[in-house]
Amino acid sequence: MPEKTFPGILSTVGNTPLVAFEKLLPDVGSRVFGKIERFNPGGSIKDRSALGMLLAAIRSGNVEPGRSVIVESSSGNLAVGLAQICRYFGLRFICVVDGKTTGQNLAILKAFGAEVEVVTERDHLTGEFLPVRLRRVRELVDRIPDSYWPNQYTSLLNPKAHETTMREIEEALDGKVDFLFCSVSTFGTLRGCRDHIRARGLDTTIVAVDAMGSAIFGLESTQRLIPGHGASVVPPLMDASASDEVVHISDLECVTACRRLIDREAVLAGGSSGATVAALWKIRHRIPDGSNCVLIFPDGGDRYLDTIYSDSWVRENFGDVSYLWKD
Repeated sequence: MPEKTFPGILSTVGNTPLVAFEKLLPDVGSRVFGKIERFNPGGSIKDRSALGMLLAAIRSGNVEPGRSVIVESSSGNLAVGLAQICRYFGLRFICVVDGKTTGQNLAILKAFGAEVEVVTERDHLTGEFLPVRLRRVRELVDRIPDSYWPNQYTSLLNPKAHETTMREIEEALDGKVDFLFCSVSTFGTLRGCRDHIRARGLDTTIVAVDAMGSAIFGLESTQRLIPGHGASVVPPLMDASASDEVVHISDLECVTACRRLIDREAVLAGGSSGATVAALWKIRHRIPDGSNCVLIFPDGGDRYLDTIYSDSWVRENFGDVSYLWKD
């Protein structure tokens, strides 16, 4: 008889559903699937990285439950994942965020007992919050005894966690994964998927989906409205050879794709999920009919209700653009 219960909430990380989208892009001759990562217990794909990094640290003795203090810089999904895992293991967690962190994420972090430090000043050289957040993390780690910094930006355990993400996709489609669309930020998800694809010898075209205004692939860093993908600096884990193609997506294209998803498939998706849909639409004419196209959906839209799914916010930032997603 199959097991019907789970030994603790952390055992539910991973094995998320791969959903076939039948109505999203009816004019596309390929089959389109979404890897729905919002079904992880913390609500996003970052639960995989958070759990992988902390379990490795516990097993190596670098972190001791009930004694160690975890310090990390994150303004979004990784922070939530770490907060939940730290609460489970009895670890004190200090999260360094910035003024762009949503009120909902702050409330979730505090519900899990995380201590939140908010950086309010931007770096004077780059004009970005991230360098200031990282400096503050280093200060805290140097000052606090028994502290540990997982460092999602440099740790190879970040991409390692996503080899299982790609393995789940491969198994669900019996190895026929023709195109993989993956949004990028720390580069952990894409690198981990790439490593599995190469190890298995899969004939998969990897499409990196980046934000317009992101510096990851050499563009000038400019202000972006939609969090979750893109970065103001080139991440240390970035590997240009990891993808076969790069597609840049604007904030408006993200919004349009997310609204189209909920209208046609009843899927409430996050901004970086919508970006993968927009990327597929952009290059659809170059994808052979019959291809299996997998879009990784890092999180859900419940944390974007005040932005992407707010009609007033959309009008304020883009004007009356509802015609873009209404049939």
